[in-house]
Amino acid sequence: MAGGSVLGWVRHAATVVVASASLLAAPSASAQSILRDAETEALFADMSRDIIAAAGLAPANVRIVVINDPSINAFVAGGQIVYVHSGLIDAADNANEVQGVIAHELGHVANGHIPLQDQGYSGAMGLSIVSLVLGIAAIAAGSGEAGAGILAAGQRAALGKLLAFTRVQESSADAAGARYLNTAGITGRGMLSFFKKLQNMEYRYGISQSEGSFERTHPLTGERLAALDQVVRSAPTFSKAADTGIDARFKRVQAKLRGYVNEPRQTLVKYPMTDQSLPAHYARAYAYHLSGYPDQAAKEAAALVKAEPNDPYFLELQGQILLEGGDPGAALPPLREATAASRSSPLIATTFGHALLATEDAAHLGEAEKVLRLAVQRDNDNPWAWMQLGTVYERKGDQPRTALATAERASLMGDARTALFSARAAMAGLPQGSSDWIRAQDILLVSQTQMEKDRKERRR
Repeated sequence: MAGGSVLGWVRHAATVVVASASLLAAPSASAQSILRDAETEALFADMSRDIIAAAGLAPANVRIVVINDPSINAFVAGGQIVYVHSGLIDAADNANEVQGVIAHELGHVANGHIPLQDQGYSGAMGLSIVSLVLGIAAIAAGSGEAGAGILAAGQRAALGKLLAFTRVQESSADAAGARYLNTAGITGRGMLSFFKKLQNMEYRYGISQSEGSFERTHPLTGERLAALDQVVRSAPTFSKAADTGIDARFKRVQAKLRGYVNEPRQTLVKYPMTDQSLPAHYARAYAYHLSGYPDQAAKEAAALVKAEPNDPYFLELQGQILLEGGDPGAALPPLREATAASRSSPLIATTFGHALLATEDAAHLGEAEKVLRLAVQRDNDNPWAWMQLGTVYERKGDQPRTALATAERASLMGDARTALFSARAAMAGLPQGSSDWIRAQDILLVSQTQMEKDRKERRR
């Protein structure tokens, strides 16, 4: 559901080129579902801020993005975005393990490691990711031969140098990540424990720890552990306790993510009714809602709000259950309160704006416009918010700004053709030289360039 919003999560398709754990099964670019959630993004910003600074990067310029993918993986693909698979969050025992993974990935970013296609190795292999944390993801996904790194004789000669180059990058990122954690005052125990977890998976899938790593993009996990163990254990921060506040927040986020992406039955087994913790209520609320049991979902949300009445994320959940249950009017009070409590978090504000529109009461259009305009000003990278704002303008009869909102959304979704024609329509009706007219012109020029680039590529 591109651009859709379900119980706090905003999910939209984005083209993210993903390679498998080995060079053998690297697929071409595919649309991966990016998951956005206000609580999750706030947590990742807080738990990575000091690590990012330790890497010499500006926290405001680095993003941690969650990909809806059950495999245990994380990667960077150029720029300053770290992509973390939902499966990795699910598999982690604590927040510190995820911090170790993020530190590793930031090692690639800070060290300027170049994606493989920029090294001239793209070709039919479609390789474009500089980092993959888990060297056995293909096996876990059922591609045993690919995951084990079995190469034809001709491929071995062609790829040997490339594989060695990639392994050097991985080892360098491991060492850099350990340094960043120490500089940030964060224990590296989670980094070690996560690598041990990966090593156990290698044992499980029959990857010998004694064989050479010539045919792998990553060193064997045993090799990585041996190199990291002394560095991490000798750091002054090794014995430092992990941040209990961050870990409690992580358990909440982990639970809500499990409730959202996993099968409801699986979630209810993991979080039975005997578990009355906040994470358990969170997970069950999602599981019941996705299973079509609105009353049970509402009870779980009510338990959360009763425990922490001013928590914006619990209020958001309560409001969305009402909204998606067909009662947008009842959803307005908790969503209005959630928006205020979160200091107008763009994602929560977008949900509130959607609820205002869903009442189909013209009296709410003014408030919806105000809320949604603020949301897109604070977070321009949300197609769902632009869709809602476009609906506001359409209902008000403002066709030029309806077209501009459509152009914004299409541009974010990679639909250059729609963006071009919508921007052109917006420019025709907006006051020339106004800020909205200039924005429409920018989208038009960018879309023209993209369409021309696409035409040239099709001719090749």
